[in-house]
Amino acid sequence: MTDPPFVTLNSSSQYWDWAGGILRGDLGEANLTKRSVSASVIDRFPTTFELLVLTMIVTIAIGVPAGVLSALHRNSPIDLSIRFLAILALSIPSFWLATMVLIIPSESWGYAPPLGGTITLWENPWDNLRQFVPPAFVLGTAASAGVMRLTRSSLLEIMRADYVRTARAKGLGESMVVYRHALKNVAIPVITVLGLQFTALLGGALFIELIFSLNGLGLYTFENIFRKDFTVVQSMTLLIGVAVLLTQLAIDVAYAWIDPRIRYS
Repeated sequence: MTDPPFVTLNSSSQYWDWAGGILRGDLGEANLTKRSVSASVIDRFPTTFELLVLTMIVTIAIGVPAGVLSALHRNSPIDLSIRFLAILALSIPSFWLATMVLIIPSESWGYAPPLGGTITLWENPWDNLRQFVPPAFVLGTAASAGVMRLTRSSLLEIMRADYVRTARAKGLGESMVVYRHALKNVAIPVITVLGLQFTALLGGALFIELIFSLNGLGLYTFENIFRKDFTVVQSMTLLIGVAVLLTQLAIDVAYAWIDPRIRYS
């Protein structure tokens, strides 16, 4: 009895087999667990998605009002304080801040967010927020600082524009001038930066999910990098690339929605 022939596939054949599977929604099979990568992505995607959504909420809620407040009180103690905090937030590594967020409340008040597994929003809303708000705050700290600096610089430039002076000459109040006229034009550069921050957060979520024990796509990618499971790593790289492209497309669409003067042919 002869042994069956050993069949090898060249790199081109392997690539087209993988690409064909992608078109069918098949991302392959993890080498260690033998589980479908697509099934693992579907299970873990809600965790990463909720983390990114909360992070963007934190980024916008802190960055935009702080930038407006800093611009309206230029060179005042309020402005200098906000700018100092922004530089500090940009300088602090996210992994160090995440560690402090866990250690300081635990040592000082005996409090720690739920760890050891992801709690879904529909399972226990309160514990879900306790688990997701701290990592969202950590990720949103540096992101909100960047948004704040851009909002401030853009608003200062726009407040010197002719149409803003005209609005003031008509007798409109300062709050009306800022929120109805100036902020609309600040929105375009801010949205651009928010889109870039969103794609950057996809990479930052990897370490934050590891520190806070969130069973998301970042932790999944991190584990398989150390396992040298290239099937999972290349699939996650592809998904991140697709997410970046879709984010940029959404930003371009948002331009036309915010500014009626922008039209795509």
